[in-house]
Amino acid sequence: MRITEQEIAELKEFIFQLNTVNQTVIVEGKRDSKALRKLGYLGKILEFHRFGGMVNFADTVSEYDNIILLFDRDRHGQKLTEKAIQLLQRRTSIDTTFKKKLRKITKGKIMFIEQLVCYESYFG
Repeated sequence: MRITEQEIAELKEFIFQLNTVNQTVIVEGKRDSKALRKLGYLGKILEFHRFGGMVNFADTVSEYDNIILLFDRDRHGQKLTEKAIQLLQRRTSIDTTFKKKLRKITKGKIMFIEQLVCYESYFG
């Protein structure tokens, strides 16, 4: 995969913005969390797989004022995003703009959040 300097700069800005918004980021699993940490994300991360289903997830996450959904861009991730928005839209503030920013920065190359580890060597 070809990685440009612009991509790296924009990804560093992306992580910086994530760190400044002070919101909870929600990803699908452990590898997604690890990938974000390796790029320097310092904030709170919740992993969907730990909640044992969508209802428990929605009930727990609704306690947070603002959340950022960063589910994968595959069919499963899209369905999770839709369902989460449906269950949470009147209970908390949901931000999906970071998912859109990530797609734009990587020009669609990154389908799964865990793939962000391919950029790790450029961060440090």
